[in-house]
Amino acid sequence: MLTRLGRLAVRRSRAVLIGVLLTFLGLAAYGAGAQNDLDLARWSSPGTESVRAGDVLREEFGTGNPNLALLVTARDGDVDSARTRDAARALAQEVEGLPLVTDVTSYWDSDSLALRGTDGRRALVLVRLEGGATEAREQLATLSPRLTRTTDELTVQVGGQEEISRQVGEQARTDFLRAELFALPAVLLLLVLVYRRTTAALLTVAVGLLSVLGTLAGLRAIAQFTEVSTFAANLALVLGLGLGVDYSLFVISRYREERAAGRPGPDAVVRATAVAGRTVVFSGVTVAVSLCALLVFPFFFLSSFAYAGVLVVVTAVAGAVVFLPAALARWGHRVERPAARTTSGFWHRTALAAMRRPLLAGAGVLTVLLLAASPLLGLRFGLPDERTLPEGTSSRTTSEIVHEEFPAEPTDTIQVVLTKSPAGTTTTATTAATRAYAAELSSIQGVFQVDAPSGTFRDGQRTGAPGQDRLTAPDGRVRLALVPTQEAMRGDVPALVERVRDLPAPDGVLVGGYPGETTDFRATLLDRLPLAAGLVLGATYLILFLMTGSVLLPLKATVLNLLSLSVMFGCLVWVFQDGNLSGALGFTPTGSIEPSIPVLMFCVAYGLSMDYEVFLLSRIKEEHDRTGDTGRAVAEGIRRSAPLITAAAGILALSFLSYATGGVVFLKEMGIGTALTILVDATLIRVVLLPVTMRLAGRANWWAPKPLRRFRIKEVPEPEPDQVLRREYV
Repeated sequence: MLTRLGRLAVRRSRAVLIGVLLTFLGLAAYGAGAQNDLDLARWSSPGTESVRAGDVLREEFGTGNPNLALLVTARDGDVDSARTRDAARALAQEVEGLPLVTDVTSYWDSDSLALRGTDGRRALVLVRLEGGATEAREQLATLSPRLTRTTDELTVQVGGQEEISRQVGEQARTDFLRAELFALPAVLLLLVLVYRRTTAALLTVAVGLLSVLGTLAGLRAIAQFTEVSTFAANLALVLGLGLGVDYSLFVISRYREERAAGRPGPDAVVRATAVAGRTVVFSGVTVAVSLCALLVFPFFFLSSFAYAGVLVVVTAVAGAVVFLPAALARWGHRVERPAARTTSGFWHRTALAAMRRPLLAGAGVLTVLLLAASPLLGLRFGLPDERTLPEGTSSRTTSEIVHEEFPAEPTDTIQVVLTKSPAGTTTTATTAATRAYAAELSSIQGVFQVDAPSGTFRDGQRTGAPGQDRLTAPDGRVRLALVPTQEAMRGDVPALVERVRDLPAPDGVLVGGYPGETTDFRATLLDRLPLAAGLVLGATYLILFLMTGSVLLPLKATVLNLLSLSVMFGCLVWVFQDGNLSGALGFTPTGSIEPSIPVLMFCVAYGLSMDYEVFLLSRIKEEHDRTGDTGRAVAEGIRRSAPLITAAAGILALSFLSYATGGVVFLKEMGIGTALTILVDATLIRVVLLPVTMRLAGRANWWAPKPLRRFRIKEVPEPEPDQVLRREYV
């Protein structure tokens, strides 16, 4: 099929190029509006207890999580002065009339100690913004500057989870834009240095841009039917450019190799499309399958990356096996670089040295990698907070003041919704049971106070009088508001939520609020993680078996890939969890890792690592089929492929490393971790451990049970010279 496709591209090169150009313009026009159709996400897991609690709060109580906080500082130093009280109540009334605001709770109306700073200079107004994340944050972009003010009586600062998330999104967009503005010219410059031909570099970048635009257009089309995260578009930029570079490098290099061997131009194009294209297709399927594993998670935030990954692969492969052959047919003479073929190089010599002393070389590299991966043993998953943002960001500054000066964290209230009494009314018995339950909840470690219809409870005792009507729904259903301490929210939040859920309730409860939502999100994510990892490992094993016909080579590739990923996670723990190099990289360590980013990095990095495995194994397999000598095949495969793999890995790592300059910790983690994995995989793994393991396994590398041998996809046969094709080409 690829041979026929290559011949078609050569014979109809003008038509193919015109079609690609029109497609490029159409994708650019449609994909340009993709961001307007994409959505933002919150930390919630569909169908979980916290989501059901949120539905009840919204439908029956007309409220929900207080996702916006106004930190009010009294200019006279006393939040209880008449002057401050009047101004603060006027502020609360103003906020009640703003769009999307459904609930406002202020210190001056509730007299809750949880809303008052310890020194009496500051107090809080908590606000509930209704609507989806996209709608709420778009509205907040207007409201936040409007509410941030300094008057004669008050200074108002805006914080809370929704404002933090909004500023994370804004900072991420800025970081992505800056990274891409740096990455694109840097990639082009590196390609010119690698190819030593500007035309080859421009064609390679064109394939990457075609992939990016195709992915953006595809994401916009998918967004018409389901939710797609805005961050998927950002992954499309770096991954589309990276895979476009990878695939083009191998097709163009194979074309050059065929021309250097004396093959005529049209035949060289066809052969490069057939042989390198086969490798590109296998590689693309591997990357796509790895990212498709994200579909097992019920979060559209992660599913969107799967959509982006599949679209990137399809468009990058299409660019490499359709557009590129047609372009080489027209401008191949500008891509060729006549030069003497070297018989050796650094990677070739390194591989030969490793295979001469396989045990020593393998043990040395393995020791280095295991030491680098050892911090992984101390991995701790945690929840994100304002420290995701750079120091000095307004919402982070507001949250830090609340942490330092307030005894509790009312913006992270745990909502406990009780079921109704059997008759649908509140009886004396149920009231007493609810009161006793509230008192027990207030005694849980990490709970500052519990607000109930019967009063406020602290340490098992009622400390405030009844009067909070908003805690009782019109149908009689009751909710309790548990305000956690600052220490609890900086510690093990899921453990606090589980302590609340484990306490026997009078008639069943639903536990939600922001702590409940993030706890359920993490639990669902970690529960589905083994399934996702199993799908990735199983599918890539099958793909490599179909390509190589061996049962051992895919197994070794899986182990080596997991080893390089262990180094990545060890780096995440050592740097971002433990805080090493935090000053140089410009972030604040939290002592834990938010789990969704490592899951995403696992799928992305595993696919890219297997990408290079496919490139190298395909060339080794080709040489082995030609010579039958494993040692010679490995050395020759590395001699021909390792320089390309190193160049491709360096360019792709540079694209990811550009994210390390951003201000959002998530992007730094993904950029540095993925870049490190790519570089380790393309050097120590592929040039030392892979040849060492193949040297030790010998003929067993190519073994497979006889019943399975017929499932191997055959190698591309050597095509007969096509005289008609040559005449048309000339």
